Amino acid sequence: MVAATPDVLLAVTNQALASLRQATHSVPIVFVLAIDPVGDGNVASLARPGGNATGFLLYEYSISGKWLELLKQIVPDVTRVAVLRDPRTTAGIGQFAAIQAVAPPFNVELSPIDVRDASEIEQAITAFAREPHGGLIVTGSVAATAHRKLIFLLAARHRLASVYAFRTWVTEGGLISYGPDLDDQYRRAATYVDRILKGEKPGDLPVQAPTKYELVINLKVAKLLGLTVPQSVLARADEVIE
Repeated sequence: MVAATPDVLLAVTNQALASLRQATHSVPIVFVLAIDPVGDGNVASLARPGGNATGFLLYEYSISGKWLELLKQIVPDVTRVAVLRDPRTTAGIGQFAAIQAVAPPFNVELSPIDVRDASEIEQAITAFAREPHGGLIVTGSVAATAHRKLIFLLAARHRLASVYAFRTWVTEGGLISYGPDLDDQYRRAATYVDRILKGEKPGDLPVQAPTKYELVINLKVAKLLGLTVPQSVLARADEVIE
């Protein structure tokens, strides 16, 4: 791609951004769906990224606390929460830390579950589900995306209420999600591409956080789990799948 001498490159996710940054330090890069590009060393800071890359965050870690809040609103008697995360990434560590930070007022016990491979996920969720009053939070990661269908199956099998990071996971079989509007990321990225093509430098354009979030609820899954979603939560939903 770099050898083709493009005017701008669009990178989707941290992995693509890191690969392109290794390939070029001169061709402008606009990224979307990236998590903690500062922590990953791809930009110097959010306000002044420097170098040849800038773009849009998938989300800020603070959103992770909202997932726990939603879970408690749907199932108030949840006292044990398994947090599925990828410990090999800075995002996996950061998201879990954000949930830990808000957990004390909710009086819940958190149990991290690694999502490195299918057998590990199945064993860990099965063991977690042996005790009552449990729920799941599935943080955003490439690994969780790859194993999402297994996670849906296990959540249904063990009747565990679960909160996910992305809308598409709920349309495919998850219970509820709260996360950024991913289409909006690409629309906003187009404005940065336009500005760079008109002469602005990516290092001078601040990395921006999402501005549009959406709450999606799958009532078919709620019925399967024997849950009644409170009207107060339904009223806030951007989309309800019936």
